[in-house]
Amino acid sequence: MARRSKEGCCSVLQMNEDNARFGLLATLILIYLLCGAAIFSAIEHPSELQAQKLWKMRLRNFTQTFNVSPTELMAFLRQYEEANVAGIRVDALRPRWDFPGAFYFVGTVVSTIGFGMTTPATISGRIFLIFYGLIGCAATILFFNLFLERIITMLAYILRWVHERQLRRTGVRMSSEHRRGSAGDVDSLEGWKPSVYYVMLILGVAALLIACCASAMYSSMEDWSYFDSFYFCFVAFSTIGFGDLVSSQKEHYQNQNAYRFGNYLFIIMGVCCIYSLFNVISIVIKQILNWILAKIDCRCCRRWQKKHLRHHRNAVRPAPNKTRQKNASIDTVCDSETDGRRMSGEMISVKDFLASNKVSLAIMQKQLSETANGARQTYIHHNGFSGGIGALAIMNNRLAETSVDR
Repeated sequence: MARRSKEGCCSVLQMNEDNARFGLLATLILIYLLCGAAIFSAIEHPSELQAQKLWKMRLRNFTQTFNVSPTELMAFLRQYEEANVAGIRVDALRPRWDFPGAFYFVGTVVSTIGFGMTTPATISGRIFLIFYGLIGCAATILFFNLFLERIITMLAYILRWVHERQLRRTGVRMSSEHRRGSAGDVDSLEGWKPSVYYVMLILGVAALLIACCASAMYSSMEDWSYFDSFYFCFVAFSTIGFGDLVSSQKEHYQNQNAYRFGNYLFIIMGVCCIYSLFNVISIVIKQILNWILAKIDCRCCRRWQKKHLRHHRNAVRPAPNKTRQKNASIDTVCDSETDGRRMSGEMISVKDFLASNKVSLAIMQKQLSETANGARQTYIHHNGFSGGIGALAIMNNRLAETSVDR
């Protein structure tokens, strides 16, 4: 019963922590959206007003010059907009629904890019798109996740190889346990995981190289500026897909088949790298959220401790020493060995407790014996920490030693 109650309390605390992280992330995203909307509105809205003013002036000049009714002209422009949705443009473009065009379209569908230049106009095509996109997008997201796993595995092998090579160059000999582990299980990466920051850096550099190479190709084949080509690469690789710039839309290209193949290849590689990079950045964002929550929780905990810690029956409270008050950590523990709590309120097990305090099982048994015999009572009271028996005494001793070291 006690174990079940502890597990239930653990799950409740974990749920509260997840809810706090979710609420903080939602708040930060809302602030991010508001700031982005304000910045884009300040940058783009004057240009929009100027374009509207210029367009009205051109319409007025056209109707006066050619003696055309403004109502008839607007009706004609609406008809052109409907034709534009169906794929009709002023300049001659390649067919939208031949096999290469349809293959390009389904690629933008399953990759969730969705440029919008080509869209199904029939009811049957739109119905088929719903079911086709449902399965295709799910399968593609699974492919991206598996691609990310393999990228991280490959990076782990490369970084471990670089690390071992550096050890050989510096003359540092690997321990016998490390040699036996690497010889017994060559493919095992246990104990060697690449840092998330290294992975983020490598993926960022790879995505940048792909975007630079693709931009050089697009600027020469599409007659775009290099900056416009780079902008298209980000919009396409990140699957935003505005549709203001779309590659491979002209009727004829030099080396058309090679260009189409290169276009597909760059888009696939770019989407995979950017998707993986987004996932890694999300891990970094989660770490930042945990850091913010820890800071907030630490401040709240200090305020609560000033008011209520004196009356807590199991509180571990240092002596009122101003030199130690800044660095000494204060934890609240319970009588049971498995009932410890961190400052954030998260339940910890004995395994986590021993790992966090670097206390082995043998040292724990020794300290239990010494505490029971009263061998360390003088040392504990001298350093301002209350005594105790069991896990409480062990933690008091560790806090005392930490305070002395500091």
